Amino acid sequence: MRSSDILIVDDEIGIRELLSEILQDEGFTVALAENAEVARQLRGQTRPALVLLDIWMPDCDGVTLLKEWAKSGQLNMPVVMMSGHASIDTAVEATRIGAFDFLEKPIALQKLLSTVHRALKYGDMQANTSLNLDKLGKSAPIQELKRQLDRVSKVKSPVLLTGEPGVGFELVARFFHHGNMPWVMPAKLEQLADAPLELLQKANNGVLFLPEIGQYNRRTQQGLLFLLSKLDRFNVRLVCSCSRPLQELLVDPECDNRMLTALSSVIVPIPPLREHAEDIIFIAEQILHELVESKQIPSRKLTTAALNAMRQYDWPGNLEQLRSIIKSLGLTTEAEEIDVSEVNKVLAQFRHEKPVEETGFDFNLPLRELREQLERRYFEYHIVLENGNMSRVAQKVGLERTHLYRKLKQLGVKFSRKTAEE
Repeated sequence: MRSSDILIVDDEIGIRELLSEILQDEGFTVALAENAEVARQLRGQTRPALVLLDIWMPDCDGVTLLKEWAKSGQLNMPVVMMSGHASIDTAVEATRIGAFDFLEKPIALQKLLSTVHRALKYGDMQANTSLNLDKLGKSAPIQELKRQLDRVSKVKSPVLLTGEPGVGFELVARFFHHGNMPWVMPAKLEQLADAPLELLQKANNGVLFLPEIGQYNRRTQQGLLFLLSKLDRFNVRLVCSCSRPLQELLVDPECDNRMLTALSSVIVPIPPLREHAEDIIFIAEQILHELVESKQIPSRKLTTAALNAMRQYDWPGNLEQLRSIIKSLGLTTEAEEIDVSEVNKVLAQFRHEKPVEETGFDFNLPLRELREQLERRYFEYHIVLENGNMSRVAQKVGLERTHLYRKLKQLGVKFSRKTAEE
């Protein structure tokens, strides 16, 4: 079974063949399982793009199988439950566990195809986030984060996530997103400034996530203030993130304090990775498993020594840096096992272990020229760290993208405009 397949799990051969024929006619590749045991085997081999899972099967019911996948970390693809006689309680339980949607038999053709397309689109969106909140570990700081999010989920107020760059704002924000409800994150800030009402319409009865509000200009802040006044009308849960210290924003003349006041009723701090270092080994293995399963890197394993080296590093770039380095190791290491020497070689590039005289800076230069050298090295460092994603670079260095581009041009720092716009 390839990773692009749709897996159909149903004990009735007629239903399996009918669904398979319909989906293959639509251009999908399909794999079939007549019971839960076969489904387990196929899921153990690779991750399907989507699973259509019958609830009532002789060897094991679909909800139990769904729970197994959730507990083992294998529920990282959309699952649509199917049944001809399931109760509403069963459907609700399946959704709570992590099912994307529920189809009642007999399944109408258009209902099937629309649900499949929505589920696959949702799966593609989820694949961009290699972790979810359940995989952040079991340390005390993460347990406290989960308790705070549970409490916050019971109120409808906007939520402001705070923390250092790279702590995983989006994956924490997805805690508030369930099943097939809308999830909206504007591709460009201009959307918030020019068409806030359109964003609310797209997020109707769902979640609107606005990252890095500390980087917004005055016009974008005005769009956010307008949007805040219309949340109830569209039943939208607003989740924002900010990696700039709030005290810094309060004294920033470019920041509209009305925006901060409106967002400060519910603030949830996300701990940096170094504060739950005991989870690093678990998180690293989860990231590696996800990258291998999604075919982004060849099959790789981290040795115990390599994992221990990662645990001892302080990860100033937090989860984003951890994922970036693991992906880099997976692509560049020739052997199947990634050993401690490869890890240390990569981490050495980010450690500040060299004395000042070995940094390559010429301290005999005039201050202005030396400052330009330092700034050039600083921006080049972050561009490499973020794999050329200029949106994230702008967030890390605390500049708006237009200001960042202007600064890079002044310094003569090269970057890919195509990558920058992704």
